[in-house]
Amino acid sequence: MNIRVEHESLDIAMEKMDKTISVLTSELAHIRAGRANPQLLDNVKVDCYGSMMPINQVGNISSPEPRLLVVSVWDANLIPEVEKAIMKSDLGINPANDGKVIRLVMPELTEERRKELVKIIKKFGEEAKIALRSIRREAIDHFKKDEKASEITEDDLRDLEKEIQETTDEHTKSIDKMMKEKEAEILEV
Repeated sequence: MNIRVEHESLDIAMEKMDKTISVLTSELAHIRAGRANPQLLDNVKVDCYGSMMPINQVGNISSPEPRLLVVSVWDANLIPEVEKAIMKSDLGINPANDGKVIRLVMPELTEERRKELVKIIKKFGEEAKIALRSIRREAIDHFKKDEKASEITEDDLRDLEKEIQETTDEHTKSIDKMMKEKEAEILEV
């Protein structure tokens, strides 16, 4: 029977590790893999009646085909603004509009670009792992400080260190899995 030792620093560390994973998930979602993904447009802002708004707040984004995104803008007057915003973004996609919707055809990725993207993915993954190790180290420092102050026992310290290590290992495995999946998606021709 595994008895979990309660400690505020452990809970905080777990929250931070979960946040690290969600940040990585978000970063990976924005990497274009030659496949149409509505999340590619999440960071593109449109000048809408004097304020900057994300595209998904001025229209619907759908992916009817694997390499096609369709943006249905609710107000037809905003179509030129949405087109301009997409062209200004660093997505490298040229929008085409028929007066009602904007179509974005994802170009095929070159072998060179795929390799570049894999390097970027690995960099993101390594940064996330470094963040996990830093969070673990911070938590262990808190545990040791509390043990020195006699707030927790030596056994509690050992249990907490074991638990934070297991949590770190789980999150690291999760990162590795995410990296493998994204790499496979990028390299898929």
